[in-house]
Amino acid sequence: MKTIKKVMLIDDDQINNFVCENIIKNENFAEQVVSFEWAEDALSYLQDQAQKPDQAFPELIFLDINMPGMDGWQFIKEYKKLPEHLTSHCCLFMLSSAVDRKDIITAKNMLEVKEFFSKPLSSEILNIIKEEYI
Repeated sequence: MKTIKKVMLIDDDQINNFVCENIIKNENFAEQVVSFEWAEDALSYLQDQAQKPDQAFPELIFLDINMPGMDGWQFIKEYKKLPEHLTSHCCLFMLSSAVDRKDIITAKNMLEVKEFFSKPLSSEILNIIKEEYI
């Protein structure tokens, strides 16, 4: 398995981000974890990274759906505008507590979304990602 250099978390729940960061670090899943509570801030970060060829673009993003301001769907709409040579090497996963079947189906039908996972993030989810996507 290759080593993930950078994982991005986008979730308005600060505690969830903290827990996810710890799970990712404890599992030695990635070298670096960056987290954002606002999707707008995450998008700005990605746009900035895209302008700097020496900066590592995240290889994996965990995205929540329901957030204030820009939600997960709006984020994906803007994410699609980023350079394809960067996004094509990034796996985007929905990580949400949403139980609306429509959200799950919508996520699974989006080319940008590799998989929909229900919170909380776990070692089992990371193992699935390692086995199927990395």
